[in-house]
Formats: sequence, structure tokens, C-alpha cells
Amino acid sequence: MTVWIVLAMHGVPPNDLPGQEVAELMRLHLQVEQMPADAPARAETEARFRALDERIRAWPRSEANDPYHAASIRMAEALGRACGSPVVVGFNEFCAPDIGQALDQAAAGGARRVVVVTPMMTPGGEHAEVELPKKVAAAHQRHPGVAFVYAWPYEPETVAQFLAQQAMRFAG
Repeated sequence: MTVWIVLAMHGVPPNDLPGQEVAELMRLHLQVEQMPADAPARAETEARFRALDERIRAWPRSEANDPYHAASIRMAEALGRACGSPVVVGFNEFCAPDIGQALDQAAAGGARRVVVVTPMMTPGGEHAEVELPKKVAAAHQRHPGVAFVYAWPYEPETVAQFLAQQAMRFAG
């Protein structure tokens, strides 16, 4: 069975992106969430949000303008070496590819099983607890022959062990 991993990351805007574009994206996101489905301006607001979201996600990335993106790619490379499986990075916000595109990429690459992991470790967050499961379920609908597994939430003891190891590295 061909197993691929999707590393689901949050994403941040690049630091050379005009700040007013990020502010507009956030404002439009809130408007769409609060707007009734039948509101006359909803389609126009959603279209502007999607266009701006695509522009921001497609912004050229480098270590200098988006160190989070660069670190995410390095983490995926290390994860691939550790697991011996292909790893695709997908971003929840601000960066491409988005999570859905990353899941599709794994399926198109020949995956029969896709395991989705994220460094978002704490239950209760909207991204890890609500949005990612929806995106995984949607990928299964698009690719019914592929098993998509969201390997989350993590056991608190496992997270605590990892954090303890990190703390002890710096304890002196």
C-alpha cells in the first residue's frame, strides 16, 4: 500500500505583502461568516474574498519574506526522511497549496492511504478540530478509492513527553 503524508500547517502572510491586503482579507472573512446566505452582497463579497485569498496564497515565498513557510518545507522534508513516505505540505491559510490541494496532490501521486498530521497539538482550536476534519472528509468524497486518515488528536502523554524532551534540552 502506497502511503503518503500530508503535513497540515497553519500558514502566515509573507512579510512583504502590503498590510492593507491582509486587513481586507480578514475583514472580508468576518463579513462572509456573519452575512446571511441570501444577502444580496454575499456573492460579490465572497468573490472578492476568494480573489484576495488566491493572490495572497500565490505570493512568491522565500526564507526572507516567509520564514514560517520555509520552516514548514524543512519540517516536511525531515518527516519524509523519518517515515520513508512522500510528504506534501498543505496550508490552512495564506499559503499554497491549501490543505485540499495537498490532499488531492497525494491522491494524484498514487497514494492509497493518506495520513494527515499537524503540529497543532492542543484540542479546542477551530483549525485542527473542525476545519481539518471537514477537508479530509471532502477529499475522501473526491477520491473514494483513497483512505484518508486524520491522525489527530494526539494523546496528551505523547505531547507531554515531546515537550519534556524539549524542556530538558534547555534545562542545562
